[in-house]
Amino acid sequence: MIIGLPKEIKNHEYRVGLTPTGVRELTTRGHRVLVERGAGAGVGLDDTAYEAAGAQLVESAETVFGKAEMVVKVKEPQPNECALLRPGQILFTYLHLAPDPEQTRLLVDSDAIAIAYETVTDAHGGLPLLAPMSEVAGRMAVQAGAHALEKAQGGRGVLLGGVPGVTPANVAIIGGGVVGVNAARMALGLGADVTVLDRDLDRLKALDAQYGPHLKTLYSTTDTLEATVFAADLVIGAVLIPGAAAPKLVTRAMLSRMRPGAVVVDVAIDQGGCFETSRPTTHQEPIYVVDGVVHYCVANMPGGVARTATFALTNATLPYVLALADKGYRQALHDDPHLRAGLNVHRGAVTHPAVARDLGYAYRPASDALAA
Repeated sequence: MIIGLPKEIKNHEYRVGLTPTGVRELTTRGHRVLVERGAGAGVGLDDTAYEAAGAQLVESAETVFGKAEMVVKVKEPQPNECALLRPGQILFTYLHLAPDPEQTRLLVDSDAIAIAYETVTDAHGGLPLLAPMSEVAGRMAVQAGAHALEKAQGGRGVLLGGVPGVTPANVAIIGGGVVGVNAARMALGLGADVTVLDRDLDRLKALDAQYGPHLKTLYSTTDTLEATVFAADLVIGAVLIPGAAAPKLVTRAMLSRMRPGAVVVDVAIDQGGCFETSRPTTHQEPIYVVDGVVHYCVANMPGGVARTATFALTNATLPYVLALADKGYRQALHDDPHLRAGLNVHRGAVTHPAVARDLGYAYRPASDALAA
């Protein structure tokens, strides 16, 4: 198979879809890999490393998309990249389609096969290709929030861990999944007063067993959510419904009752955000203020630590890339129902139920689409 690796073009996105190690695994199996020049430069992976791994360097994304049978990326394709997709071409990347009707329409119109990292599952009910970036984003959320709390950024001027004789900041984390756990770990490590809200009692019990009295856990209801958010200096939105748009758990009315200069970090922004006032921002202009509350809603947070994130992501995605290349996508998806769960768009049909429901498309099961 011919695999293509274009350079990411989203604002301040430096990650790359394959490392030279991954390229070597593919080329030693007889596959051909086309790499756009400079694709890995942002994370210190130069073109010579890709050449040494057996890749062929090409000058443009147009060449990558024009010749590759499968394109491996990190972030969702931008409109000009969607225009380069060919009928029957495989796209393997993060998509986050539910809150993005325009990208969905372009992918449907392209007649390509779009497999989303974030909806690939595993035997334990997890999301193995989303998890590494959720770990990164959860940890980054705390350091981003701590910075935004500084007075010069519009925040309350509160030090997350406090100092002797001065109380630490109150941190509320909405969601106890991978993002929430990693955010809690970082916030506790900095000495903050941390509360995690979730509706999964087993998850709350696991967090209590792991962290004991150092971490407060609350069953999430409207009452407990409001009380915790109103008292917080930093609120981290870490909710996820796989493939679907994030629920708007913190309303504009609730936001208006938060402390002036409090900070919200919406890690769910890729799926539309869980604060009613959230809108995507970039690493170049990461924050804005609504009703006196500082919002950090960067849609590609792990891109800020691109080298760490690239290696973490490609460690997880490489086995799936190899399966798709070795077997062809039909056989690979037939053999692995967890990889098949990643199929979001197939030759003009929407094949993920949450995406179809949220955007009003007819849903076609992946198994039916593959059998046609």
